[in-house]
Amino acid sequence: MPLPARVCLALGVLGLLLCVGNQLSAPELSPALERAGVLASFLSVGLMLVSILWTRAVPVAPERVALEGEQGLELAPVLSEPLRQELGWGSQMLLTATPAGSVLLLWRGRVLLRRGVLADVAFQPGPISERAWSSQKAINLVNLALYPGRQEFRGLPENTPAVIVQPIGEAGLLLVAGWSPRCFTRSDETWIEGWSQKLRTLLELESASFPLPPGPSAEA
Repeated sequence: MPLPARVCLALGVLGLLLCVGNQLSAPELSPALERAGVLASFLSVGLMLVSILWTRAVPVAPERVALEGEQGLELAPVLSEPLRQELGWGSQMLLTATPAGSVLLLWRGRVLLRRGVLADVAFQPGPISERAWSSQKAINLVNLALYPGRQEFRGLPENTPAVIVQPIGEAGLLLVAGWSPRCFTRSDETWIEGWSQKLRTLLELESASFPLPPGPSAEA
């Protein structure tokens, strides 16, 4: 309990005790004294309620996990310069403004971007990714250790605690790995969704200019 709340509680209890003592020590209970006692009791109880409302449960933030892997940036060499700049800017914002520790972009079967903590295993979409594509809605896996299909995300750091699977149309996927369980807020999810919509437009224009062939993971 913070110090101001303790002071309010102490004053409320003291006021209530003094009010009771005043009523008991009075030679006679006049209407004026009774009214004063009621008002003083309300004031004392009000102070105690303020102290209770002042004290609130503050959840302890989950401890940050040290993701296993090396920090790095990998971009597919076939990308145009404007798209490379957009991917570089957006991924940097995710890594600095959200609890993201690793970002991976898949488009038409090819990994175009990996940034942050990098895994040694190539990413292969599985049932969870297929569900995100079919629903066209992001899937937030708040604690990856509890999901039986977590092996699908071996393309991310092995000890990744949380993942957002954001579909980009029916051809792309944006994976954002978090540093701790339940680390992503609603505003983080909104930011990721908004950036994915922008990426979809840019990637579709890029594909129209020169098709991006499916292939192995992006080269450095």
